[in-house]
Amino acid sequence: MRRLTYFITIVIITGLFACSGEQGKIPADVVKNPISASGDQQNDLPVIAFDKTEHDFGKLIQGEKVTYNFKFKNSGQSDLLISQVHSSCGCTVPDFPREPIKPGDTGLIKVTFDSAGRSGIQNKSVTIVSNCQPNKTVVRIKAKVINP
Repeated sequence: MRRLTYFITIVIITGLFACSGEQGKIPADVVKNPISASGDQQNDLPVIAFDKTEHDFGKLIQGEKVTYNFKFKNSGQSDLLISQVHSSCGCTVPDFPREPIKPGDTGLIKVTFDSAGRSGIQNKSVTIVSNCQPNKTVVRIKAKVINP
């Protein structure tokens, strides 16, 4: 009975604190919806345009580390902000620019693939999250890893 009373007290206190305050609210002036209710799109958004979205390393000997730079351009009309880049596997490590990319400027997403412990055909994806519309872009690398 004592445990039940303690549990109910914790639930009530947690509920009271969770429902109070202004937490999680975003001021309306910072929200920029790229599509209006009428379906019209704003034209002043950034656009991430890659030279190519897939790279084939060809044949690799198991244990090799290789790197490829995916070159992109902000072909939109406002600053491009990349907030996150993540890969489909721990063997693939992306590196990306943290500063805003001005309209017309270029940048690189550096992707390093470590073939240690891998064999056969490898297809890995890297997802870029930005302030573009749509906000996710995927680039891919592939290789055929052979045992030494």
